[in-house]
Amino acid sequence: MRLERPTAPLRVRADRERLQQMLGAFVDNALRYTPAAGEVVLEGRARDGLVELAVRDSGSGIPPADLAHVFERFYRADPSRQRASGTSGLGLSIVRALAEAQGGRVEASNVEPHGARFAILLPVA
Repeated sequence: MRLERPTAPLRVRADRERLQQMLGAFVDNALRYTPAAGEVVLEGRARDGLVELAVRDSGSGIPPADLAHVFERFYRADPSRQRASGTSGLGLSIVRALAEAQGGRVEASNVEPHGARFAILLPVA
């Protein structure tokens, strides 16, 4: 795992425990879907008057048709993985709810050549 730090300190207006919970869920997902030789990167930067905290991985990515749905409750791009992973499909929807409760939002995208990127955008403190 690698941490990419911004050049200037970032101050975000958020509940510390909920922020740890949100980032932890993103890191857990990245580790779950990234092969052992892969990479998980934590990023932080200022963006459009917000603070963006993101987790990027080199896993298999998300099918394009599923990107718009990954933050929905119980949604799974590959339902067969639910039994193998032992998860409920609620983690990303909880992250979205926590971000929105703090005046923020979440985003998901694929990265080239492969992998996914999940971001939390929160107000600057």
